[in-house]
Amino acid sequence: MPLHLGIDLGTTNTTLASAKAVPSGEVAPPPENFPILQLVRPGDRLARPTLPSCLYLAAAGELPAGSLDLPWAQGRSYFVGEGAKERGAEVPLHLVSSSKSWLCHGGVDRRAAILPAGAPDGLEKVSPVTAAVRVLEHLRDAWNAEHPKEVLEAQDVLLTVPASFDAVAKDLTLEAARAAGLSQVTLLEEPQAAFYAWLAVQGEAWRKVLKPGSRVLVADVGGGTSDFTLIEVKDDGRGNLSLERVAVGEHLLLGGDNMDLALAHHLMSGLLASGKKLDAGQQRALVLAARRAKEQLLSDPSLTTAPITVLGRGSKLIGGQLKAELLRADLERILVEGFFPVVANDARPVEARRTGFMELGLPYVADPAITRHLAKFLSTHLGDGGLPTHLLFNGGVFNSPLLRERLLSVLEGWGLRPEVLTGSDNDLAVARGAAHYARVRAQGGLRIRGGVARSYYVGIEGAAPAIPGVPPPLRALCVVPFGMEEGTQADVPSGELGLVVGEEVGFRFLSSTERKNDAIGTMLDEFTWPEFLVETAPIHLKLEAKELAPGTLVPVHLQVKLTEIGTLEVWSVAKDGQRWRLEHNVREER
Repeated sequence: MPLHLGIDLGTTNTTLASAKAVPSGEVAPPPENFPILQLVRPGDRLARPTLPSCLYLAAAGELPAGSLDLPWAQGRSYFVGEGAKERGAEVPLHLVSSSKSWLCHGGVDRRAAILPAGAPDGLEKVSPVTAAVRVLEHLRDAWNAEHPKEVLEAQDVLLTVPASFDAVAKDLTLEAARAAGLSQVTLLEEPQAAFYAWLAVQGEAWRKVLKPGSRVLVADVGGGTSDFTLIEVKDDGRGNLSLERVAVGEHLLLGGDNMDLALAHHLMSGLLASGKKLDAGQQRALVLAARRAKEQLLSDPSLTTAPITVLGRGSKLIGGQLKAELLRADLERILVEGFFPVVANDARPVEARRTGFMELGLPYVADPAITRHLAKFLSTHLGDGGLPTHLLFNGGVFNSPLLRERLLSVLEGWGLRPEVLTGSDNDLAVARGAAHYARVRAQGGLRIRGGVARSYYVGIEGAAPAIPGVPPPLRALCVVPFGMEEGTQADVPSGELGLVVGEEVGFRFLSSTERKNDAIGTMLDEFTWPEFLVETAPIHLKLEAKELAPGTLVPVHLQVKLTEIGTLEVWSVAKDGQRWRLEHNVREER
């Protein structure tokens, strides 16, 4: 019987799970996670439940020959996993971590060799896409070594992404998967995967927990992003229950990475006050040391402190060590009050850009208060239905009982007392849920409906007389309405548009999680859309046209198609039958 596979390509950790196909009528066993063989230190290989999403780029002669060898690869100068994370804590300028967060950074060239960011010239660097490829290649090779007759490249794989990933970040994730040889890949939202994992554990018992009208809030706070999703149980009037995703939150680059930075800032303040100075490399090492100390304290309630050690530089590598301690009281104060403060249900995130200790130039949200972002999400989407009746935690941040209890306390202060859905593993649930859905998709079963979770638009430059210093007005044309299903294609109602061919031009794409009632063909003017729409990085292309001069404006109308794997094809169709395609990935679930 075939296997159904799910991959959680996480900011902090990557996991792989498989679900066995079962004969019709038999109860399907829950998905199982695959232990991943990896270097836990140079020369020492062990299998672990998770693969840290860290890539270490060793310098020539830095490590003994053969110490990075794996059963499927010899002579490499890089390695992935736990050993890379540990080595990187000592030599941070050679470590690529949180590369997934860079995939959604529209302000950089994500195919350019820019990581590790801040590393000096002369050190090897890779692109965010390449870093993702190397993590997936390790996963592929570890799986293939154990399953030579069921290689990963030949399997139908569900690969998860944050619900808030923009279209370009999803495209790049698919590009990385294909570069790693995984050609049969479909994307799935991480919060929905977490919910599928809960369903896999519950089996048919889920119907005793959730009733028609139940609304599940999935709060997913991982290493790099925070995602909020609402899933509602509906009844078709004949007693048949179904699940529908009714809301997805905005993109929030906010998670465990931000917490590590906040702890490192606290520790650095203490070191500076005692007369110690840290260079750029030591500051990066301090962030990694803070992460390790955080994990120690959160995993062992008996500890009151965790040691912090940052190596010196040059001849003082050992003797120049910087030492500190992270106190549990400081950890709890910074994480609870800084990221889960008690706020009113009408609170809103602070928009002003903060200053202070930041790493790598990633575009983190200005306000670290997750509870304020949640208040905004709920107030935005409660008009679509009732209050959340149930809560599903997901993401490594919620391994901490302290943070789970604080979020529940805040919700209670808002008059909400959701029942917590239990039975899932916060670190492994996403891969398990993806594998479960892969099996459901192939063999039938309960699926979450809802189509795409955003409305999508293309930017249309308005026709207007030239005015010095005033750019032409930009309008936004809705090409994909909220809830449009994969496999759908349609003409976009609009007046005739002009397409520039023969020279490179920029095509602008926008989306909204709030404008759920815009029909395909709705045109928003520039005074309406900035408040509601989020723009992705533009696509710059030169569309060739036979026998037409560069810069020719061709009259066209638009057609759109949502493919089954979640890519949006926007076709410009001329009267003579010529067609030009733009492609964006907009998969939101399944």
